[in-house]
Amino acid sequence: MAEESESTVTTGGESLMEKISDKLHGHDSSSSSDSDSEKTVTSSVKDKVFRLFGREKPLHSVLGAGKPADVLLWRNKKISAFVLGGVTAVWVLFELLEYHFLTLVCHILILLLVVLFLWSNAHTLIHKTPPRIPEVHLPEEPFLQVASALRIEINHGFAVLRDIGSGRDLKKFLIVTAGLWILSIVGNWSNFLTLLYITFILLHTVPVVYEKYEDKIDPFAEKAVIEIKKQYAVFNAKVLSKIPRGPLKDKKLA
Repeated sequence: MAEESESTVTTGGESLMEKISDKLHGHDSSSSSDSDSEKTVTSSVKDKVFRLFGREKPLHSVLGAGKPADVLLWRNKKISAFVLGGVTAVWVLFELLEYHFLTLVCHILILLLVVLFLWSNAHTLIHKTPPRIPEVHLPEEPFLQVASALRIEINHGFAVLRDIGSGRDLKKFLIVTAGLWILSIVGNWSNFLTLLYITFILLHTVPVVYEKYEDKIDPFAEKAVIEIKKQYAVFNAKVLSKIPRGPLKDKKLA
């Protein structure tokens, strides 16, 4: 009888321990499921964070995800520094030193001719035979590709100007007009080469800074966009809505 009572006590204790462990495991699983749900909620909230210009892809993909994007975002610091240094040298040469393009081309050609002449005569004196100067031929395909790309972009620009000038979108017309007016003012401050150099510097600094601090920049950009929309709504209600416009297409068809 004592053995039976001991067995019942042990089995009862084991069953009690099993119930407690089941409850603990159930609590752990519920807590893990709650943490998973919280993670999904936070990830969904992060996905809905405002991004500048409404982009949904990383900045590298927006810039083309190729070698130009690698250069602008300093993926390879040596290449980016070399490109930036080369452009800076060109700007210093033509802007600060006031060197002219035609003069530079002529001096480069003179230098090449002098080097080839001296090398050819030295080779003839040493080896008693004239050197074999390699022939240089420019390939046709890259020039055709560049010309085709320029033609496509120019035609696209003409189409955009035609669409803006047609008067269908007053907001786009005002934005483009204001942008061109600001650009004309900036053009009075500096010449075309300096403007190109400033643009190049901005392209090599702004994207990489934005990529590094985008989580801090995007909230400020969101506030600025909201404020601009409010001001435009006020301007639209007080000014743009009072501008007389021509009849719509539907009324003309009717």
